[in-house]
Amino acid sequence: MKIAKVIPNNRKHAFEIFTRSKQYLFPYAVVKPSPSRSNRVVEVHVDAELGSEGFVYQLASGEEGVVHIDHVLEYNRDPEYMTDQLLYHLTLTAQKAVKESEFSVREIIRQLGTSPAQFYRLLDQTNYRKSMRQLLALLHLLRYDIDVVLKTQKVVAGHASSGAQEEVRISSLAGQAQP
Repeated sequence: MKIAKVIPNNRKHAFEIFTRSKQYLFPYAVVKPSPSRSNRVVEVHVDAELGSEGFVYQLASGEEGVVHIDHVLEYNRDPEYMTDQLLYHLTLTAQKAVKESEFSVREIIRQLGTSPAQFYRLLDQTNYRKSMRQLLALLHLLRYDIDVVLKTQKVVAGHASSGAQEEVRISSLAGQAQP
């Protein structure tokens, strides 16, 4: 995701980051070095060397900091970004499972009922358009028990915090939700 514009907002003590489709706030307190009243942001610009996926800011003291868009998206818990991260980690697990499997790649492809091209797209961690169903089927085939834990988040001032959580577990073994 490319950053179009960044504005330091000293009243809100946060950077305002604008992308093509959304706007995000990223607090000064999260960045290092952190701006303060006596050490304000004097310059900020989108960094072309980062492919416009990050920005550089300079403080009055001369210190500089760099922020990548991934940090902003993670802090703001952007739904697309969080889903892509889950898919990425599941794909890495599937790659490892295929390497360690007693099955040949050909046998895995046959049991999944898919084509070799589709199988390799499934194992491509940069492909975020793959079927989660097919990825879970692959992990199940490779002898992984799949448990999904859904936790509610307590939200304070627009951001998730720790505290009492309601939890629902869904297991491939039991096949049903458990409170």
